[in-house]
Order: sequence, then structure tokens, then C-alpha cells
Amino acid sequence: MGCFFSKKSKRKSEGKEEPVDPKDFMLTGLKDVTVGRLPGKLNGQQFVIQECENCNIYVFDHSATITVDDCVNCRIFLGPVKGSVFLRDCKDIKCVVACQQFRTRDCKKMEVFLCCATQPIIESSTGMKFSCFQYYYPELAYHFQDAGLSIFNNNWSNIHDFTPVSGENNWSLLPESAAVSDYVPLPDPESEFKSVRIFTEPGRSIVPLTKGGRRKESDESCLFVFFAGEYTTPNARKLIDEATAKGFVLIQTKEVSMRPEDVKRVFQSNAEELVEWITKGPVIAMELNGDGVVEACKSIANEVFSSTKVFVSDNKNTSSRDVDNFFNFADMQMGL
Repeated sequence: MGCFFSKKSKRKSEGKEEPVDPKDFMLTGLKDVTVGRLPGKLNGQQFVIQECENCNIYVFDHSATITVDDCVNCRIFLGPVKGSVFLRDCKDIKCVVACQQFRTRDCKKMEVFLCCATQPIIESSTGMKFSCFQYYYPELAYHFQDAGLSIFNNNWSNIHDFTPVSGENNWSLLPESAAVSDYVPLPDPESEFKSVRIFTEPGRSIVPLTKGGRRKESDESCLFVFFAGEYTTPNARKLIDEATAKGFVLIQTKEVSMRPEDVKRVFQSNAEELVEWITKGPVIAMELNGDGVVEACKSIANEVFSSTKVFVSDNKNTSSRDVDNFFNFADMQMGL
């Protein structure tokens, strides 16, 4: 298998540049060990994992692409990947993955906690189960930025089966109660990763926990959109905390850029006052669900975000249309 490295993949040592060793970017033929890479060791390079058995593998860094081949009974964490994560000929894998593209081929029995910017694809794979990415370590937010990934663009439950079998389901969703730590344990405190401060609780996750394609508990949803500003991401996180504390459920999120014609199509009668705000950067939108969610979100907007430009569904009779208009646009924009 080939492995390519850019001209950037050189390290300075005492003022001199040294070519890196390709072995630093591979894990091959390992068994019954805890291995991986600490933050700062990959810095956006490609990485290869192959022929590993019963290993705990942790990649606490951002990378260009990662391939995982011929691995059996492994627990794997992969930090943000700018391009694709491709697993081939793997069996009994439990993993936590953040990437632009996720694909499997000829794999059996995998449980994946996923953040994927595009539609995940499985091919000739069976027994695949998915849940939403839930993870934190101190450098993770920066690694998402370095990999060019938004924490709000996560299509973890929108799986495309390239080779469906009539009458069978090759994939399903893990129970909502599924905890990352029950699948991919924290590194052994005696390992080289003991200095990495990790949390796997949903409330600490860098990526917001969404319900995804699971059945909604209520017929009432609300669209809440933040327009670009200095604190857009923290404001979105604060809204999620406020709403979930009141018992409402986050269904989906998106971060996308909009043009004036997009605003008119999505927001319709409210478009005129919003057009000027899209020039400042991407918008962050959320669908929240639960009985009474529209009035609750309007109250939160007035009480917590009165000095911030937002759009909130006006009433529950039109809120479903708001949600459909925005997320249909966003999916088309992102090629989903």
C-alpha cells in the first residue's frame, strides 16, 4: 500500500530539516497493545492502520486521510480527518471517528460513533451500527478547525448502503443510551496517553449530540438560526444547553453559507431584514423538538440573545415548514 507525504512533512531539529520516517505514519501488524499518536504528531498528514488485532488505537490529532485495512477486534479513536476515512476488510471494530467522508467496504460488525460532513457510505458491509460522535480532549476543537470541519455538520445517521440486500438491513442505529466509554474505553492510565484529558459524556462533547434519523417524540419542531458574529459558535452551544435543560431535544444542526436568493427562498417573508447578515459569514441552524418548543425558543431568544441576530420560528403551525425549508436548502447546498 502506498503512502504519500507532502513537502510539509519535515521536522526541524537543531535548525536542520529532517525527512520524516514513513513508519511514523503507520501502525502495522500489531496485536494486544495500546498504540496511537499524541496531539501534534501527525499535523495533517496521511495515516495508515493495517493488520492489527485486539488493539486499542488512539489518534489524538488531525490528519489528511486515514485508511484502516484488515483489522480485527480493535477499539479505535480517530481525531478529525480533513478527507476520507476508509475501512476495508475489517471485523468487530468499535470506533469514534470525525471526518469529511466515511466509507467501509467488506466489513463486518462495526459500531461507529460518527461525525461526518457528507453522507456516510457502506459497501458490501454487514452488521454496521451508528451513533453520534461524543468526545472531548483539550485540542479537539482546534483539530476540527485545522481539518476544515464544522462541528455542526454531522450526517452520522444518514447512511447510504451502496450494496443493499432485499429484505435485509446491513446497518442500524445504536440505542440512544449507548455510551462511548462502553465501546471505546479510555486509554490505560499507564499508557503514553495518560496526559490526554478525555471526556466522553455527551454534555462535554465538542460535537453536539443530535437525535439524527431516530423517531421524533413530538410533532412540534422549531428552527433557530444564528447569523455570523464574533460569538456564533458559543451562542449556538449556549442555546443547545438552555433548550436541552428544559427537556427539548436537538434533532439536527447545519453550518452553511447563504446567498441573498437563498435567504429569500428559505426565510420568505422575513428575508428582507436578514439579507445583510449573510455577508458576515456562514449561519448556524438547529432543529429543536418537543411540545412547546417554539414558545420556549422565542423566550430564550428574547432573554438570552436579545443583542444577537437570530431567526426563530414564529409559531408551531408554520415551524415545520421553516425546518423543512432550511434543511432541504442546506442538504442541497452540501450535495446530500
